Amino acid sequence: MKKEYNLTKAKRGSVVSARGKTRITIYLDDAVLAKFREQAESQGKGYQTLINEVLLQASTQNTTPVTEESLRKILREELRVA
Repeated sequence: MKKEYNLTKAKRGSVVSARGKTRITIYLDDAVLAKFREQAESQGKGYQTLINEVLLQASTQNTTPVTEESLRKILREELRVA
């Protein structure tokens, strides 16, 4: 170990920057987060990685936007089953 260190060019924060990623804060339901953590553990990956993969997949699918009419139709079908 050196007796003295030159910290004039030192920076606070992580040593390795996460290129291509941005830190955000997001609120998720506890049940949703628990489900992702459970799935991630069974797949041997991090839950945040799994959430990222699911969001990316959902954002690239060619789906039609949800309209009030389509939402009502889905709800009627689901309530009929229940």
